[in-house]
Amino acid sequence: MGWILSQNDGHRTGYTRRGFLTAGAAGFGSLTLANLLRAEARAGIHNSRKAVIFVHLDGGPPQMETIDPKPEAPAEIRGELQPIDTALPGLQICEVMPQVAAAAEKFVFIRSLVGSDGRHDAFQCQSGFAQKDLRSIGGRPALGSIVAKLEGLPTDEAPPFVDLMQGRALVRDSARPGFLGPTFKPFRPDISSMFQRELEDGMKNELARLGSGHSTSLTLHSSLADGRLDNRMQLLTGLDRIRRAVDESGMMEAMDQFTGQAVGILTSGRLADALDLTREDPKVLRHYSPRAAQPDARFYTSEGPTAVRKFLLARRLVEAGVRVVSISMSDFDTHRSNFSRMRQLMPLVDHGLKTLVADLQQRGMLDDVTIVAWGEFGRTPRINADGGRDHWPRVGPALIAGGGLRRGQVIGSTDRTASSAITRPVRYKDVIATVYHALGIDALKTTIVDPHGRPQYLLDAGEPLRELI
Repeated sequence: MGWILSQNDGHRTGYTRRGFLTAGAAGFGSLTLANLLRAEARAGIHNSRKAVIFVHLDGGPPQMETIDPKPEAPAEIRGELQPIDTALPGLQICEVMPQVAAAAEKFVFIRSLVGSDGRHDAFQCQSGFAQKDLRSIGGRPALGSIVAKLEGLPTDEAPPFVDLMQGRALVRDSARPGFLGPTFKPFRPDISSMFQRELEDGMKNELARLGSGHSTSLTLHSSLADGRLDNRMQLLTGLDRIRRAVDESGMMEAMDQFTGQAVGILTSGRLADALDLTREDPKVLRHYSPRAAQPDARFYTSEGPTAVRKFLLARRLVEAGVRVVSISMSDFDTHRSNFSRMRQLMPLVDHGLKTLVADLQQRGMLDDVTIVAWGEFGRTPRINADGGRDHWPRVGPALIAGGGLRRGQVIGSTDRTASSAITRPVRYKDVIATVYHALGIDALKTTIVDPHGRPQYLLDAGEPLRELI
């Protein structure tokens, strides 16, 4: 049948990827990529693929109540929360992050993130660029859309880019494809039944204006994902329904690739399985299920304890073959009651980050998956009259883990009031360049063609953080 033996000892103990491909070329016409991947898994052949998980701290996290406490600052600046020691000598972070503190050697703490666009969305955290950049031709694409363009295939069993961000009207549609067009939009399954995030009234109106087409339902559509695709006519009928929905949202130019993706995804079921947490080991699920420390203190727009399972969904999607996953944790827009809200919310992020890193490490995936947790800006050093902190684009915090990067270090510092960076300012494009580097892409030398036929570099500035590579 054309099988090629493994080169272990000459015995038929396994098959190589080349063997499977040779078998297909020898006449196995039904050996699709989906079947190949399943066969590889059964034979123990693993094809490592680099991935990234973006964790958007929706609303803008306060630097002092996360990783840059200032215990020597005046009371009206330092606030109520105390610093705690970490596993890294000399490093202290806020008391609401005890698990990250204990595992600090696995993280990079960036205290000098600068250059915020000052907008209440996640676009800069998804692309490195300001929202207005190249707006006349559709705007810059998110990193996930670029990865889909460069490395995705219509035959992939899972989409390259999945957006699970919630809140703030889906964080202002920040994971968008820009001038690449709708073919490279992220898959955006509706996870509102799994994770409720109450919106402010203004955000509810904004979400309503987005209409029903803001979520991708290629895998979760009731007529398509029910496991009864047992003949070609039934499949085509379901795809025709998608075609009509796509046409209504002005996406017919993307139909050919979407159709190919839909067939691969629906017949394999990998994405649907990854989104189904009932398939997870109950012990692992419990690890991602913290108890609410202060249930009465929860602000009405803040996440609850079950939101930590978004980190688990991200890991499951990466395992299923997704290259870029975006999740969000809300609500860091703490214009009032900053300290009680941070006592409730930040331990959830703390638990999620530590558990995700430990889980990936245990599975041998940590060096292949880069995790970036950050927000659109920091918050004011001075506490306002409502006990909150307002928007502060001048400097903010960020955390990085995994990706084969050098960890266990602090980059940059701020002045005594956490008002501005005084050493090693790090721009959003520097972080994005580092993520591209971890994915094996040189963003300053790689181009994609815009609608006018002009090559555009993935990044026009920034460089990978030299401390990490």
